[in-house]
Amino acid sequence: MKEDNCLHAALICLGMLYYSHAITTEKLNHTRPSLHGHHEKGKEGQVLHRSKRGWVWNQFFVIEEYTGPDPVLVGRLHSDIDSGDGNIKYILSGEGAGIIFVIDDKSGNIHATKTLDREERAQYTLTAQAVDRNTNRPLEPPSEFIVKVQDINDNPPEFLHENYHANVPERSNVGTSVIQVTASDADDPTYGNSAKLVYSILEGQPYFSVEAQTGIIRTALPNMDREAKEEYHVVIQAKDMGGHMGGLSGTTKVTITLTDVNDNPPKFPQSVYQMSVSEAAVPGEEVGRVKAKDPDIGENGLVAYSIIDGDGMDMFEITTDYETQEGVVKLKKVLDFETKKSYSLKVEAANVHIDPKFISNGPFKDTVTVKISVEDADEPPVFLKPSYIFEVQENAASGTVVGKVHAKDPDAANSAIRYSIDRHTDLERYFIINAEDGNIKTIKALDREEIAWHNISVFAVEVHKQHQEAKVPVAIKVVDVNDNAPKFAAAYEAFVCENARSNQQFITISADDKDDSANGPRFIFSLPPEIIHNPNFTLRDNRDNTASVLVRREGFSRQKQDLYLLPIVISDGGLPPMSSTNTLTIRVCGCDSNGSLLSCNAEAYILNAGLSTGALIAILACIVILLVIVVLFVTLKRQKKEPLIVFEEEDVRENIITYDDEGGGEEDTEAFDIATLQNPDGINGFIPRKDIKPEYQYMPRPGLRPAPNSVDVDDFINTRIQEADNDPTAPPYDSIQIYGYEGRGSVAGSLSSLESATTDSDLDYDYLQNWGPRFKKLADLYGSKDTFDDDS
Repeated sequence: MKEDNCLHAALICLGMLYYSHAITTEKLNHTRPSLHGHHEKGKEGQVLHRSKRGWVWNQFFVIEEYTGPDPVLVGRLHSDIDSGDGNIKYILSGEGAGIIFVIDDKSGNIHATKTLDREERAQYTLTAQAVDRNTNRPLEPPSEFIVKVQDINDNPPEFLHENYHANVPERSNVGTSVIQVTASDADDPTYGNSAKLVYSILEGQPYFSVEAQTGIIRTALPNMDREAKEEYHVVIQAKDMGGHMGGLSGTTKVTITLTDVNDNPPKFPQSVYQMSVSEAAVPGEEVGRVKAKDPDIGENGLVAYSIIDGDGMDMFEITTDYETQEGVVKLKKVLDFETKKSYSLKVEAANVHIDPKFISNGPFKDTVTVKISVEDADEPPVFLKPSYIFEVQENAASGTVVGKVHAKDPDAANSAIRYSIDRHTDLERYFIINAEDGNIKTIKALDREEIAWHNISVFAVEVHKQHQEAKVPVAIKVVDVNDNAPKFAAAYEAFVCENARSNQQFITISADDKDDSANGPRFIFSLPPEIIHNPNFTLRDNRDNTASVLVRREGFSRQKQDLYLLPIVISDGGLPPMSSTNTLTIRVCGCDSNGSLLSCNAEAYILNAGLSTGALIAILACIVILLVIVVLFVTLKRQKKEPLIVFEEEDVRENIITYDDEGGGEEDTEAFDIATLQNPDGINGFIPRKDIKPEYQYMPRPGLRPAPNSVDVDDFINTRIQEADNDPTAPPYDSIQIYGYEGRGSVAGSLSSLESATTDSDLDYDYLQNWGPRFKKLADLYGSKDTFDDDS
């Protein structure tokens, strides 16, 4: 701090000396000449006049950041016409006049009243003028000058960023450029060394260096290894005053990261890997994993695995898991513990991307031995063949051997095997298998024409381990034998014309045989020996599995015989051959001269003597018309007549009262209210009729109506009868209302069953005793009188 104050005082003194020198120079160079100009001869006798000026100046200087107690004297203005009597007044105008800069109007001294900062404003433009104090009349024209703020080193250097981040590849050569840092100084670069910066490194040696003038950071050590140290923190200083003592400085931090290059080969952490796999494993199943370590990262650390040698190259394969950088050993083929119990592989791990700059560090690969042991597994039986095909003749006797299947236990135990047929594949149970030796036999005769192939499945299971089973398909072909005689290929029916000519062909027949082609064609057609000389028809074998039937004579008549049956013998080409006799039906028909059929019915000649077709149609039409008339008449007779008076649904003559109490007839006065039987409209004295419109109103006599709460049913009914008889508005076909009631005193008597047990009854319920225990209770209630008497 003390050093800074001394420096500041020295700068002020230097500024004052510079100011004094500038004033002296101004006075020497700009003193006002004589008011009167002198004459000078020009060329060719021309007289030149030189104008006269009161004062001339250009600029003043003032030091920035002055903090003294008195205002700083910037300079003094003086005019030659100023005689010192005080009649001249100096005035100042322009930038900062009266605020920053003030002038003594008598002496012309200019002072700075505030501290100036060159970094805020480097210069001010002012205008000075001398005027008459009394009249303010300008004595000289205004003159402009500049006040420059003289710079001092009051600003330290500043970097563009507080922190920098840079990358450089590892193992870079010495002097490799990393990054350039730049600082700036707000001081005047044209004055002194206040803005002259020099860069230096404070932290980060000996790994990095910085150029003093440019700020470029470079590597300083060779073969820097990212795997050893990846990140470095460097501090750079920028100092002004050319780096000399007393200069101001600023710092910044630079984080430098070494980027990876492929300078490390992959290495296996061990020389041998031990793995095991079950012989029951399926191809594609993972056996184990190996991993070579590569300290490089990214694509520089990618490793590919391969099998380069070993007796298990055909049985195993290896793939690369790029997420974990592991080599995955997988099963390629099915293993057999009994055949080979162990395998050996030589696995190589190599970098995928190799940098040619570091090829000398290679080779960028490594190898390891993988030993795989095969574990014994409890395997199911194995058939000697993946499938079996057998043949058996059709119609073979039951118990005929079809073939034999064989399976064995692949395990060292070599357990006994039992065989069985999957009955889902042999629903009809044509075959049976010997559980001990696997011989397949027939149970019933086979028919090739029904099923030509039988596809069954045979199971093989270990005797002591029923869960271990194997399955094999067995196809059984039924070999054909000639057991089917040929027959007509279709249901033939031939037609021959009455006017047919001799040896005329009228039909061609063929045959069909259910047997195989070896036992079928060629077919031989012939007539039976007994009719070989048939007078009507003859047969010709065409030797192409067809035959033609020909007419032997002329002149057939339907009236004499309209139907002929011709037996034909068909033989096949099997060994031994089989034959059958088939009957061909031949009808005699009438034909025209061209041989076209007209009619084959024998009754055709009789129809001409009867009615014609038109007459028959007319008779049928008349019969149909008569039937329609009868149906219409019956339908009309069945229709009902409409009633003369349509009663509306609302015309209810009686109200049916439903209640659940058991009553005792008309003597029961508590079961219901007799008033509910009364017509509610009749209580008001008026009973309208809904079927016809009455001509006048009938007012019933009050004396005839019972009390509303009357319980005498007989009186109630009599009253209603009188009202109906005396009602002149009632039609003559009015219905009679009948109120039947039962109970003691009534003609119907009591219908209740509650008293049936106490009354004499001529019914005999003794048969209930014979109905069993379910009717015992009922028999006890309705037993005979003797039973009751005995009980009493």
